Amino acid sequence: MTDRYAVIGNPIEQSKSPLIHTAFAQVSGQDIEYTKLLAPLGGFAEVVDAFRTSGGRGMNVTAPFKLDAFAYATDLAPSAQMAGAVNAMKFEGGKVYAENFDGVGLVRDLLHNLACPLKGRRVLILGAGGATRGALLPLLAEEPAELMIVNRTLAKAETLATLAQKHQTASVPVQGLGYAALQGQAFDVVLNATSSSLTAELPPLPASVFAPGCLAYDLTYGKGLTPFLKLASESGVTRLADGVGMLAEQAAEAFAWWRGVRPDTTSVIQLLTIPLR
Repeated sequence: MTDRYAVIGNPIEQSKSPLIHTAFAQVSGQDIEYTKLLAPLGGFAEVVDAFRTSGGRGMNVTAPFKLDAFAYATDLAPSAQMAGAVNAMKFEGGKVYAENFDGVGLVRDLLHNLACPLKGRRVLILGAGGATRGALLPLLAEEPAELMIVNRTLAKAETLATLAQKHQTASVPVQGLGYAALQGQAFDVVLNATSSSLTAELPPLPASVFAPGCLAYDLTYGKGLTPFLKLASESGVTRLADGVGMLAEQAAEAFAWWRGVRPDTTSVIQLLTIPLR
């Protein structure tokens, strides 16, 4: 019997999840059906209830429902608790198990696909929203030399830094900064976790933050050379990446969680990659 999965969001037409998971099922020999579900704002629980009643086994969750999924779940993994948001659910009887694989997907992309080790590196992450919050513990587990969080609203960056210091298993220095504090500093890995690339805007970032040999990584995917990546390129950075690998890797984590088989992501990343130059 074919097992049913879905991605839920609003809007949802843009989602690549059905393409990704169908490809994963083909390469791993898994018999699944994966669809998109458009839920009305305020109607998340009703749509999920109906999907579960009809035999659905699990879901990916995208905007704007990651907080709704957090509230809906009966069992939250530590990753979801730390992120304060859920991007994958698994249904077993009356239980709703919830995970957030965004952070581990980002780190796997950095380490395995981009051959960018984090241990001993200076890492800067832009933004203090949900994407940053979900990425903190997986990033810190790799033991960078230090991790700086920068945000337009300093208090938000400082709050996340305090949270990360409290929950990390390593002893990495973590600091929350405003953009002005970046003058004169340079980093080995610069991650743009703001929403600026969705609106073709540029964070107020000095070009000097990109150290020689730096990797500039935009968590947004499918936008080509974003203003952030363009600034990095014009500053001499030759290692540029967007979030397509993160998208594929977090999907593979969810697939493995559901099916017990972790698919290779190479072909999916190649399929979805848009040139950055």
